Amino acid sequence: MRKIQVILSLALIVAIGFVGCVPQRKFVEMKTAKDESDVENKELQKQLDNVSATTKEQGATIETLTKSVSKLNEDTTLYGKEYRRLRVMYDKVNELNNELLSKNEKLYNNSLEENKKLLRDLERAKEALQVKEDSLYKLEKSVKEKQLALSKAQKDLFEREVKIKELDSLLQAQRSASELLKAKLEAALLNYKNKGITVREENGKVYVSMEAQLLFPSGKTDINADGKSAIIQLAKIIQDEKDLNIIVEGHTDTDKISSGGSIPRDNWELSVLRSTEVIKLITANSSIDPSQLSASGRSEYHPLDVNDKARNRRIEIILEPNLKELYKIIK
Repeated sequence: MRKIQVILSLALIVAIGFVGCVPQRKFVEMKTAKDESDVENKELQKQLDNVSATTKEQGATIETLTKSVSKLNEDTTLYGKEYRRLRVMYDKVNELNNELLSKNEKLYNNSLEENKKLLRDLERAKEALQVKEDSLYKLEKSVKEKQLALSKAQKDLFEREVKIKELDSLLQAQRSASELLKAKLEAALLNYKNKGITVREENGKVYVSMEAQLLFPSGKTDINADGKSAIIQLAKIIQDEKDLNIIVEGHTDTDKISSGGSIPRDNWELSVLRSTEVIKLITANSSIDPSQLSASGRSEYHPLDVNDKARNRRIEIILEPNLKELYKIIK
């Protein structure tokens, strides 16, 4: 500031010295310049004062900031570990960002045709995906249907297994009942064992076979005394068996009948009439329900032994378990 004042003073002296040698116009110009310089000098002085005040304020601010920096340095030490961790994360993010930028730049630099190709490929991929989604939907639907079918089949299988167990239990019970009935009949007819009566169990049925010589005279249908006794004894044993179907079958040998036109005229009639006579004897001497009984004639066509006519001439009483419950389970 003092330098400026000195310069201005020297300029004034010089101006005065030349007053006498310069025109009046020049003097006025110099005086005007001086006045402007004074004004400018005052303005500069004012600015300088403002700058000085600002400098003081900034000094105080700098001191405060210095303290803050010191505190920040302490905080930086405390947060250094966190900073390094964040720095590693930043580097990874930055690396990923650079990679994405690189890919983006590569895509950006692709030609328009390449972009169109990519779009076409994308469209085809979408179509293929749609086809696969449709196929997957159909497959899921098919799987659900098969699961329902499987569930139903498992349920049906379970129900069948239950029925099979019931059936097996029933068959076992019937088999046991048949075996027990066979044993009872064998014991009751033991005295007739050597007289042509045999008892056997076959396929759940009990067969009581009586040779015709024990029951009937040759070619006749009237039952003799020993035969009646055996049949009545048998009837007494089975009369309490309410779940039996009782079939009486008549069998003959192959010898032809010479009846002269009277009954029986042939082996068919003979076999039927003999089985009917047995049924009449059973119903007359027991409480067996007639609806359990049936008579049939098999003539000569079911021989036991082609070489033994005596064995073929017989009455077979077949004791068959009532299978109504069995049929219910099967249905």
